Amino acid sequence: MTVLSSSTALTLPQLSPLANLDGYIRAVQQFPLLSARQEQEFALKFRTLGDLEAARMLVLSHLRLVVAVSRQYLGYGLPQADLIQEGNVGLMKAVKRFDPTQGVRLVSYALHWIKAEIHEYILRNWQMVKVATTKAQRKLFFNLKSLKRALGADAAVTTDQAQVIAKELNVSRDEVMEMDRRLSGGDTPLEPVNDDGETVGPIASLAAENADPAYLVAEAQEAQVMGAQLRTALEGLDPRSRAIVQARWLADSDEKGPTLHDLAAEYGVSAERVRQIEAAALKKIKKLMLAQ
Repeated sequence: MTVLSSSTALTLPQLSPLANLDGYIRAVQQFPLLSARQEQEFALKFRTLGDLEAARMLVLSHLRLVVAVSRQYLGYGLPQADLIQEGNVGLMKAVKRFDPTQGVRLVSYALHWIKAEIHEYILRNWQMVKVATTKAQRKLFFNLKSLKRALGADAAVTTDQAQVIAKELNVSRDEVMEMDRRLSGGDTPLEPVNDDGETVGPIASLAAENADPAYLVAEAQEAQVMGAQLRTALEGLDPRSRAIVQARWLADSDEKGPTLHDLAAEYGVSAERVRQIEAAALKKIKKLMLAQ
């Protein structure tokens, strides 16, 4: 991927009428990335002068990010083209609100808006998740899979695991069990229609193992940004909180990390106190990452 230098003329390839999604994705990968200096220059022009061409440059250079983010939601059984379209709306909102004087890159700021629009689209259009009507239930819907992985739940959650997740997300244990059943595909079948008018199940929309290298590069770029944000956020924690989070969530080993009781014995406090420290630390990390 080309990053333009400050002295390079900004000649971008023009999007021609595209017959399919693959063509669109190949096209957006051609738009070069902007350097930090160029990004700030365009953002200031748009913010202070209302320069729409500057806004266009900011949007085009981040379209590949929307494609990468959209792939994270293919398992919900909705057309990727629609996910990208909604994500692009979020990107444009991010560009409109972006303040270059805060010292952060647009990619970090845009991630929140892109994901927010995609989340809303999924909740509006997926019959199976009409149960997710409250803020807490939406949080459960979008975080259940990752929390299951953290607890080592490969299949349906157990009662004890559901209780842990319920406490973390401020919902009832029954709500966790019900949402898990729905997300496991045991409730309402999904039958989206593809571009050729064929009815397909959710499995048809899952990413292939041999994904396009362009996707992988975009994902790696996003992971690099998120990793830097996480490291900065961890530095904002006190040593004990940082050590607990790293032991519970960031261990390099594939083995299961220490339990609350293990850490309680190590620090000479109760398991409940360790849980409180962990919850407060995770909340602070999220706040710090969103502020970057």
